[in-house]
Amino acid sequence: MSTTRQLLDDCFLHDKDRMKHAEVLDTIDRSLNLVVNDEELSLDDAYGRIIAQDVIAPRNVPYTDNTAVDGYAFSHADYISYEGKLALGALIAAGDSHEVTLKKGECARIFTGAIMPQNAETVAMQEDCEITEDGKIFIPSGLKLGANCRKAGEDLKAETCVINQAELLTPAKIATLASIGMAQIKLRKKLRIAILSTGNEILDASQPFSAGKVYDANRPMLKALLASPMVTISDLGILPDNEAAITQAMRDAAKNHDLILTSGGASRGDEDHMLNVLSNLGKRHLWQIAIKPGRPMMFGQINNCVVVSLPGNPVASMVCANLYVYPVIAKLLGMPIKQPQVISVAADFEIKKKKTDRREFLRGWLQEDENGNTIAVKFDRDGSGLITGLRKATGLIEIPEEVNKINKGDRVRFVPFHAFKPS
Repeated sequence: MSTTRQLLDDCFLHDKDRMKHAEVLDTIDRSLNLVVNDEELSLDDAYGRIIAQDVIAPRNVPYTDNTAVDGYAFSHADYISYEGKLALGALIAAGDSHEVTLKKGECARIFTGAIMPQNAETVAMQEDCEITEDGKIFIPSGLKLGANCRKAGEDLKAETCVINQAELLTPAKIATLASIGMAQIKLRKKLRIAILSTGNEILDASQPFSAGKVYDANRPMLKALLASPMVTISDLGILPDNEAAITQAMRDAAKNHDLILTSGGASRGDEDHMLNVLSNLGKRHLWQIAIKPGRPMMFGQINNCVVVSLPGNPVASMVCANLYVYPVIAKLLGMPIKQPQVISVAADFEIKKKKTDRREFLRGWLQEDENGNTIAVKFDRDGSGLITGLRKATGLIEIPEEVNKINKGDRVRFVPFHAFKPS
């Protein structure tokens, strides 16, 4: 007696039916919004945080015209008229607030950062000048109008927006805030992230090794990858392949976190429970994506807590974290999703046949060939469990869905790992 095998009722069965890379990003963009409140902190605590206000410059920076060097300030017209030989007038030091007006044919001794005289716009460096026998200052010819003078507002103009809300505060932006005297800043609160791994075979690095077990690389990797001043991370450890235990842990974590990241158990095996847990506790926005590595990834929510279930293999887990978790974090903090800057370079490898309908991300790095041209080098093995490839790589080589082969010398897109991070 023969039996007829039933077809799987699964829209994700083939890559052409799975969600494409661009569709995943669009789903994240459409599904998520700002979830954290604001808090006011000191400028000293603002680095690496997301600003929650537009910043308007209250005054010009510099506030007045000032000198960029130690030297002599004068009117360029007098410099020409008196053939570079000017009488010495006032002395102006940095920090002096009184206004100085020069007499005709006069220059002022001035020090870096000091306010320019009212009727002067040019400064000669002291080492270029000479004191003549009659006590005047001789300034060599050739000095251009406005030389060595910093104009009021040339850095920041009063009443202009210098930083927009939802920007990440870098050291340069901290300097901008300090330059206009902002001691207190309104910031987004830190995003609360929980990270856990699942699997009966998974060991923490602190546990003794035994046959059939494997050490958990994902939790430490993800904690290091996502660590930043804009988030707090809770390590929820390793859960067994037990649906009840996973359900309880996820339910509890969703109460006091904004984002839960899991690794492992997101496929369809008998011991893969994430699909049922997420479907029972909340809702699923996507499952199974047309990329390599990283196909079995889920994205959904439990009430107001977002859940991203990453693949269990470390390479796939890290690739998906770069591609999708960073955009999730950005959206939850009220930032736009960043398009990573890519570098177009020649491939130093070939792929004789690539499956279409899926996007592939190869581990690789850039180097120079014998002619000094930059080329992309691919790690020689593609296994999703080979951490060595991650260790050697400095970024991902992106191969679009429609490409079916790569010849040596073809142009490919290289994305450095740092380009994925919110900025």
